[in-house]
Amino acid sequence: MTRSFSRPALLCNNQSGSHDPAIEAAIADACTAAGAPLIATFTLPDDDIPDGAALRARDIDLLLVWTGDGTINAAAVKAARWDGAILPLPGGTLNLLSKALHGDRPAPEILTDALGGKGRRRPIPTVRSESDEAFITVVAGPATRWAEVRETMRQDGIIEASRAAPEALETMLGAPGVRVAGHEKVYPAVILTPTEAGLRADGILTEGSIDVLRHGLAWLGGDFRDGPSEAVATAETIILESDAPISLEYDGELAETSSPARFALAMSGVDFVATL
Repeated sequence: MTRSFSRPALLCNNQSGSHDPAIEAAIADACTAAGAPLIATFTLPDDDIPDGAALRARDIDLLLVWTGDGTINAAAVKAARWDGAILPLPGGTLNLLSKALHGDRPAPEILTDALGGKGRRRPIPTVRSESDEAFITVVAGPATRWAEVRETMRQDGIIEASRAAPEALETMLGAPGVRVAGHEKVYPAVILTPTEAGLRADGILTEGSIDVLRHGLAWLGGDFRDGPSEAVATAETIILESDAPISLEYDGELAETSSPARFALAMSGVDFVATL
């Protein structure tokens, strides 16, 4: 159970395709009904994501982050060492962190539970590299090209996505893959997931046409982890190797690094509230 929060603030993006004014109003109403009306609303892209100093200046104790996973990541990094807590709410395309902490539930319902003390407050395990941090997963390897197809489908529709899909397929199957140091097998992508026991590395499998189809559907459907994979290793530190620069996806945001690349288990620099 968490202590009661009394000074929540909302971070949202009114230019997002998932933004719904009715849900935003329901979030504000849930705060008022719990006796904790919103102290502030930070609306992207016009406002900046608040850092710890900005949150402390207004005595905010709970930041409701109703956006996509990438913005939740950015908000958590900026709020590091703030003594409040972050409540991720489903406001993006995938909502993977919200689902992990709350299940697949609507934002007002999650918020009502959190403000009613029906949750747990704690830091969460993360994946940290030399330059970035992921709160859900890091996907490494040429198969991350499917993330661009997924974004094309979200913004421009299925026809444009279908035009980009063949290149993603060719990249996934033909570009140099990724291996976990100490293991010989090379994969089109390795998925790193932070757990209490360490970083779990899973290699995606593309050993037949059915595997390839399932991976394409998993990426386009939202959760790449639904595709065929096999466990490779679990450790405090994972080193990935490739014969080419390694394409990366940190919580939905694309990046690239040289090989070898070191990833370590860490803990978030700010508390999160989970209601699951």
